[in-house]
Amino acid sequence: MAERQEQAAPDAVMTRIGQVVMLHHAGDREEARHRFLDLWAEIGEDGDPLHRCTLAHYMADAQDDPSDELAWDLRALTAAEELTDDRLAEHESALAVRALYPSLHLNLAADYVKLDRSDAARSHLRRARGAADALADDSYGDGVRAAISRLELRLGEGDGGPSGEGGWAPPRQRP
Repeated sequence: MAERQEQAAPDAVMTRIGQVVMLHHAGDREEARHRFLDLWAEIGEDGDPLHRCTLAHYMADAQDDPSDELAWDLRALTAAEELTDDRLAEHESALAVRALYPSLHLNLAADYVKLDRSDAARSHLRRARGAADALADDSYGDGVRAAISRLELRLGEGDGGPSGEGGWAPPRQRP
């Protein structure tokens, strides 16, 4: 029983990351970047992979320069590669490690598009598509799959139809 309570206990670092994310979403990118950097200094390059992955993922979104965004997204992917399902299970909103990869690779593909590196973008887009089977059938999974489809269309990947490679299609409009 105590073990279960310990596992369900909030993670103070993840809570602090979430607070900075809210600051960023409220429009204060500069302050969010500053606070993310302070947290990164606390966590360190060798800190908890879940903390590094999460922080780097959100720090990328707070960047103005596409090269900086790419660097943070690469840090997030590197940290994710060190994560285990057991470590993720300790977090209150646990998901499987493999469910992180579609979004991480999608972000990298988008970064490479911004940097006019279409071959690298297509490579990560294919990785995102290949990992998308790990996504749940929920609003998050639907959103990531839809974003993959939009980027595929933008890059001319697939035919955009339901019978295209991988079975991807843009979301249908509801009546």
